[in-house]
Amino acid sequence: MSIRQFQAQRMQAPRDFIAIPNTPICVEIGAGKGKHALLFTGQNPQTVLYAIERTKEKFVAMQKQHQLDTREHLHPIHADALPWVVHALFPAQVEQFFILYPNPEPHNPAQRWLNMPFFEFLLSRLQPNGTITLASNIPEYISEAEQQLIDVWKLPYQKQKIAADSARTHFEIKYLERGELCQQLIITKPEAYTTRFDDFAPLQGQNAQEKRDV
Repeated sequence: MSIRQFQAQRMQAPRDFIAIPNTPICVEIGAGKGKHALLFTGQNPQTVLYAIERTKEKFVAMQKQHQLDTREHLHPIHADALPWVVHALFPAQVEQFFILYPNPEPHNPAQRWLNMPFFEFLLSRLQPNGTITLASNIPEYISEAEQQLIDVWKLPYQKQKIAADSARTHFEIKYLERGELCQQLIITKPEAYTTRFDDFAPLQGQNAQEKRDV
């Protein structure tokens, strides 16, 4: 399966976009109601985590949880992940990406994370030796991602079975209670790995600013 080049420069800034500093961070894509984000920042209190959620209802729930249990370095973000990543993140800035139980896109395989041109851009934002954690309860999703890592992205990874008592997300709890097999791929970016976006600076809301200036 060949993958065309991602058109980063065409991405419009998310509404109410706010730029972030170029410091080491972690990013969770599709953070839902924020269960993993709160767990992670509780276990890693000095680590900055940006938790992105597109659905307003889930984002509001995450915000409420964050207000009840404040984490200094947790930043909930209400946005679509693709434009936010393009506008906000610097090359080799991210220590870890988390993509936990993404929509398997059963009717649109091209929208699965490792099938998208955007995945190359995501890799450009990852530090050397940084990791992407991709979790799913669908064996075929994991198998396809493995094949893409081997054939297309040429990346090393570890495949792990998720423990039955793991409780990182509401989906994970539900799937494990049903007795489903939950697995994750820990994908590592080698030191010498290169992408076509390694020198692509963040747009920092430029498109939105240009619209306002017109």
